[in-house]
Amino acid sequence: MTYHQTQTVWITNGLGLHARSAAKIAHLAQKGLHAIWLIHEDQQANATDILDMLALEIPTGRAVRFACEDANDIPVIQALADLVEAGFGESSDSLPPESLNQRFEGIAVSPGVAIGPAHVVYLDHIDLVPKYRISESAIVREAARFQTAVKTTREELLRIIEGTTDELQTHTDILNTHVVMLNDRLFYGKIIDVIATERINAEWALQRVAAELRGKFSSMSDPYLQERALDIMHLSDRVMRNLSGAAQIDITGISKRVILVMRDLSPAQATQIRPEFIKGVATDTGGKTSHAGIIVRSLRIAAVMGLQSAVDRIAMDDLLILDGSGGVLIHRPDSTTLMTFLEKKIDEDRQDRAYRNRLEVRSETADGVQVPVMGNIEIPEEAKTVLEYGGEGIGLYRTEFQYLGRLDFPTEEELFTDYRYVVEQMAPHPVTIRTLDINGDKALEHGKRLIEANPAIGFRAIRYCLKNPNVFRTQIRAILRAAVFGNVRMLVPMIASHQEVLEVRKLIESCKEALESEHVPYRGDIPLGIMIEVPSAAILADILAEEVDFFSIGTNDLIQFTLAIDRGNREVAYMYSPLHPAVLRLVKHVIETGHQKGIPTFMCGEMAGDPLCLPLLVAMGIDELSMTPQSIGSIKQRIATLRKSEADVLLTQVLAMKSTEDIIERMLHSDR
Repeated sequence: MTYHQTQTVWITNGLGLHARSAAKIAHLAQKGLHAIWLIHEDQQANATDILDMLALEIPTGRAVRFACEDANDIPVIQALADLVEAGFGESSDSLPPESLNQRFEGIAVSPGVAIGPAHVVYLDHIDLVPKYRISESAIVREAARFQTAVKTTREELLRIIEGTTDELQTHTDILNTHVVMLNDRLFYGKIIDVIATERINAEWALQRVAAELRGKFSSMSDPYLQERALDIMHLSDRVMRNLSGAAQIDITGISKRVILVMRDLSPAQATQIRPEFIKGVATDTGGKTSHAGIIVRSLRIAAVMGLQSAVDRIAMDDLLILDGSGGVLIHRPDSTTLMTFLEKKIDEDRQDRAYRNRLEVRSETADGVQVPVMGNIEIPEEAKTVLEYGGEGIGLYRTEFQYLGRLDFPTEEELFTDYRYVVEQMAPHPVTIRTLDINGDKALEHGKRLIEANPAIGFRAIRYCLKNPNVFRTQIRAILRAAVFGNVRMLVPMIASHQEVLEVRKLIESCKEALESEHVPYRGDIPLGIMIEVPSAAILADILAEEVDFFSIGTNDLIQFTLAIDRGNREVAYMYSPLHPAVLRLVKHVIETGHQKGIPTFMCGEMAGDPLCLPLLVAMGIDELSMTPQSIGSIKQRIATLRKSEADVLLTQVLAMKSTEDIIERMLHSDR
């Protein structure tokens, strides 16, 4: 019989394997579906039998392993290994109660439960820099010193890129961006200017310019733009260390299984993480859309960021529990808390394995109705994540990130390169590229800000693009060119009228003619779809369907606009619900109208990944769902349990209800 085994772990508690520690092993082992074994040297014991384990007489300092017969029990033996490495939680027995179970609330960046000792990196940013004036004759020498530090930094980043594992090669674009930023006029050029005009030393000039840039980005309202301040901080910190001769932070030497605790994690450091040793990541800064967060998420290790003060309060080797789903770090857990989270870890890991077993399975109900499940992405590097979670394509590729935080608009070649990368990664699966959905002036650092009372329904998306046709043409051309390399669909947001669709089609045709005359390869037959997120578009669905190839319902905005609710307003946010009777009727109308006109209707808003709404969407005949990659597995699994015939009955009952509360109550008990 083939056994699945854990790596070797060491008994480190003072008394070795005694009755209480054996009881904890037995408690967790009982979650196994089949036999679980404790192995010591050439002996083994049933891990659910306390006396059998005690008979092995294992003292402290000895190595053990756990084994199971069934692959579905691998999460159990991994949790048992974590229990042993945590010293069975006995270190908390000698600590005062008030020092136990200290909770740090942060941002849930990457799901999973990690349990282990802390590896704290105390090395912080260099804030105390030398500041002094220089003579005119020293300007050239000081500028040269800065240029040398930049050159060294560039070489370091290029070495990291070259040494990045195959698993993380898709994220080297982030590091290449940092390399390019080193020559940016706002960064490099400004620092050289400050050295020359204000006659101050390079460290002082670097600190001042970096602080100004960080301040600009941090004050922006868009979360993605705010976190670009971290890129400035990472880059300036690395250059500063090379200027001052300070040591760079190096995490490549970590050789035991730990939870990494840092003030901040840069993308360069994130690419150096070895998942076999680093179980999880906890940082005081950062968030979901930080580049480091994206890289860690792709490694599938637990991560919580934005903890603010964890580094100052956690000591090296302190026992930690990191809940990447809940955004919580628990410092010095007591024995009860440790066991609770080990059980949670088993359940989550087992569920994740079940999702992964369905990766190659098509999304199909129990009575044979297929509902493809796609992923939503914001940056090219996330395409791989969609495939890892079992996505059957990309139902929404938000393209705004390429326009954010820069001095100019991206060129056609820049857009084409990114689009082609995603399309080739996903081929032959479809990639739905949504055109620009942002106020262009807000996207540019130097642009004049347009002050609007309600920007959500203001000058954005297709309204901006049609008023700025050169910007729009550049993107359309890039999409048409990228379509040569795979299966591409173009999606236009914020459509509110028939005339807008006609203008879009006219622009697309002019781009095709230009590419044809320039002898540039392109594909002209790609499907064109529109977002149904404005109520007027839903009402005009029968007219709009005659001009496009598919609908994609953007439920986030559609719900807000239909119910006149701002989700950011705490006073009314509670009224926001995809199960409001008006929302359900509107969604059903759009799907049915699309089908009557012979075009499919997709959904890419949050409602698409809501298990509570899923039976109703299946009954309505939704043709495709797209959601965050992490939701794909659970939705595919839920689809497999549904029967279209039963969902139809449920939909009829729900449509007869008059209140959101009644509908929610019915959906919570829909299995009855």
